[in-house]
Amino acid sequence: MEIIRPQNTPTASSADALTVALAQIAPIWLDRVATTDKIAATVRQAAAEGAQLVCFGEGLLPGYPFWVDQTDGARFESPEQKAWYAHYLDQGVVIERGDLEPIQAAARETSCAVYLGIMERAPDRGGHTLYASLVYIAANGEVGSCHRKLQPTYEERLVWGPGDGHGLRTHALGAFTAGGLNCWENWLPLARASLYGQGEDLHVAVWPGGPQNTEDLTPVMAREGRSYALSVSGYLEASAIGVDLPGAAEMKASGKAFARGGSCIAGPDGQWVIPPVSDREALLLAPLDHALVRREHQNMDPVGHYSRPDVLQLRVNRERQSTVKFED
Repeated sequence: MEIIRPQNTPTASSADALTVALAQIAPIWLDRVATTDKIAATVRQAAAEGAQLVCFGEGLLPGYPFWVDQTDGARFESPEQKAWYAHYLDQGVVIERGDLEPIQAAARETSCAVYLGIMERAPDRGGHTLYASLVYIAANGEVGSCHRKLQPTYEERLVWGPGDGHGLRTHALGAFTAGGLNCWENWLPLARASLYGQGEDLHVAVWPGGPQNTEDLTPVMAREGRSYALSVSGYLEASAIGVDLPGAAEMKASGKAFARGGSCIAGPDGQWVIPPVSDREALLLAPLDHALVRREHQNMDPVGHYSRPDVLQLRVNRERQSTVKFED
C-alpha cells in the first residue's frame, strides 16, 4: 500500500507528539470476516510505521450500502431489496459477540488506538436494524465508545436506523483529546460543539469516500475547533463487487469507482498537513504537534474564553435509547 507523509514534518517534544495514520482502504465488500482480517492487518502495518492512532472510513466494516442508489433501492416491498438487506444485516457487526476481537487484539499487540466505522447490528435495539457507528478502540484493546450516527443521510435512511447521543465522547491520547463523528453529521455545529466542550482537539471525521465530502469541510472543522481534523475515507472500485445478489453483476460491470477516497489532514490553523488523496488505496501518516493546538487557542476557544455560556448553552442527552426498558 502506498504510504503518504507530509512534505514538512514538524519537530515536537515527545510530550506533545502523536503520530496518526489514515487508512484509506477498500473493504472486502459486505464480507465481515474477510474485512475484519484486512483491517487488523492494516492496524499492524500502520503501527509498524510508527502510528499511535489509525483511523478507518465510515461503515468500512463490512462496507457502505452502495447498492441502494444503483438497484432501485427505494422500491417498496421489493424482493430484491429485501435480499440485499438480509445479506447486509447478516454481515453486520455485533460487538457483544466479539466480532471486533481480531482488531482489538491488533490494537493490544501494537499499543495503537483505532477509530473504525462499522455497520453495527445492535442487540439492545432488537438485533434487526443496522446503525452507522464509529467505534473507538483504545491502545489496550478495549472498546472505549460506540457512537451511532445521529441521522442517516438521504438513501442511507432506507437501510440504517437513527442513533443517539450515547457515543458523543472523547478520549485522551497523549497530550491530545480525540473525538469523532460520522460523515454528514460533521456538518452539524451542535454535534461538533458537544465534543469541543469535552476538550476535543483532535477530530476524526469518517466518510464513505469522495473528495467532495472532505476538501471543503476539513479545514473549516480544524479552524473552528482550533484542532487537528482528520478526514478518513474508504475506497471501492466496481471490480471489487463480489456479492451474488440482484443487480450486483451490473454494478460490477459499470466500471464505476463507488468510493474515491479523499482522505486528508488539516492543522489547527486550517492549513493542510496532507491535502486530499484520491483514487487509490493509501496510508496517510503524519506526526502531530500539540503545541500548535495551544498556539491557535490564544485568540479563539469556542467553548472557553471566547464562549458566553450565560447566553448560549448546549444540552446533550447521552442516554442510550431503547424501545423497551425492563424493571426486574
